[in-house]
Amino acid sequence: MSTATSSTSNTGRSFFGHPGALASLFSVEMWERFSFYGMQGLLAYYMYYSATEGGLGMDQGLALSLVGAYGGAVYLSTILGAWLSDRLFGSERVLFFSAIAIMLGHIGLALLPGFVGLIVGLILVAVGSGGLKANAVALVGSLYAKDDPRIDAGFSLFYMGVNIGGLIGPLLTGWLQVAYGFHIGFGAAAIGMAIGLGIYAAGRKKLPAGGNIPNNPLPASERKRYVVIFAAVLVIIIAAFATKIVTPANLASTLAYVVIIASAIYFALILRSKKVNATERKQVWAFIPFYIGSAAFWALFQQQFTFIAAYSDQRLDRHLGSWEMPPSWVTSINPVFIIIFAGVFAAMWSKLGKRQPHTAIKFGLALIIVGAAFLCFIPLESFTMTPLLALVGILLLCTFAELLLSPVGQAIATKLAPAAFGTQMIALFFLSVSLGTTLSGVLAGYYTPGNEIPYFIAMGGTAVVLGVAMMAATPGLKKLMGSIH
Repeated sequence: MSTATSSTSNTGRSFFGHPGALASLFSVEMWERFSFYGMQGLLAYYMYYSATEGGLGMDQGLALSLVGAYGGAVYLSTILGAWLSDRLFGSERVLFFSAIAIMLGHIGLALLPGFVGLIVGLILVAVGSGGLKANAVALVGSLYAKDDPRIDAGFSLFYMGVNIGGLIGPLLTGWLQVAYGFHIGFGAAAIGMAIGLGIYAAGRKKLPAGGNIPNNPLPASERKRYVVIFAAVLVIIIAAFATKIVTPANLASTLAYVVIIASAIYFALILRSKKVNATERKQVWAFIPFYIGSAAFWALFQQQFTFIAAYSDQRLDRHLGSWEMPPSWVTSINPVFIIIFAGVFAAMWSKLGKRQPHTAIKFGLALIIVGAAFLCFIPLESFTMTPLLALVGILLLCTFAELLLSPVGQAIATKLAPAAFGTQMIALFFLSVSLGTTLSGVLAGYYTPGNEIPYFIAMGGTAVVLGVAMMAATPGLKKLMGSIH
């Protein structure tokens, strides 16, 4: 299966003017995000709330760091999902079994007590989510030709499904957590994933037949060698924790280094592969600035689950009359805006067609806007409690930035992907998300009440500078990308 083919079959019923199979992928991603964000909206609070409040009683700074590390691990696991797809099973099979792992992980969080449930549940959800995300994106890309002007709009529609799930999940699990406790909230996430798995299983036949064929099949003679490699990696991970080389306190920073090294190795392997021709090699070089820009963006944006989660719990006025909104509901504000504006952006890109701004311009604008959003926190430091409407405005800016970068970033990964490394190129994009998400936990540790302004200036100012640099690099990127816009 190629992630973006030269010709695409559009037979059968369409989905808002797009291939009908997009509906099945829209559905499974929506329910996966329902369960994932429903769980993640509770995760920081579950870790640092006291035992009397139903939590695990961890130090708040450590809890936020671990939430960032966990989010980074989810996207890091896209490497495994992409490799299994490209070398062994094809994207569709890996996606299906990843969805089963996610459901089992949420069941573990709901039913297993304390740290045992936390560890078992998060490992299964992380591995499953990584496998599902990379392969769902690959399958969406396979529905379009590389020169099909609908591709950005198609990814925007797909992204709307992501955010419908991201909206409903935290609302339901947050309400259940307040009313009945954390484990009931986690149980709702498990039920949501079970629904998504059932719907997807019923529609599997609608997907391209090539989804069951690996792009770069692993010869049978090499399989024993890879079994040994995977076993060795597992032993090293276990030993690192057992000997306390890696601890909960340094997990986030360690993971960041792992992602950087893994990304460098990935780029080197693709660039040196004999299966990559000269034109494809230039396009891989062009992808590197997008990788860097994406990592910087997510380092700020994903602080919704670290710094902003704690800020919403402790500094935000969440009262609506006499009723106080659960802090986890703040997680649903961004998806509301995505649902409102994703269609607008999709329609705009469709109408502009090949006249729309270059992808590098979109990335640059996204970085500038998310940087400006963090700078908007500065005047709020004069308030004892931040007005809810002010945070809503900041998250609206973050939404505009996200719509400029995330669906467009997934699309550019499919466009620039060499034929032999389709899903793995998408995994590289998710590695940038992994690095940014991990850094969101590391950076949140530098936020200290009473010394907020330097933090916001550093975060916002760096993003703005990178955005300007990205826009300035557009002419050079155009040469490397060739006909790809």
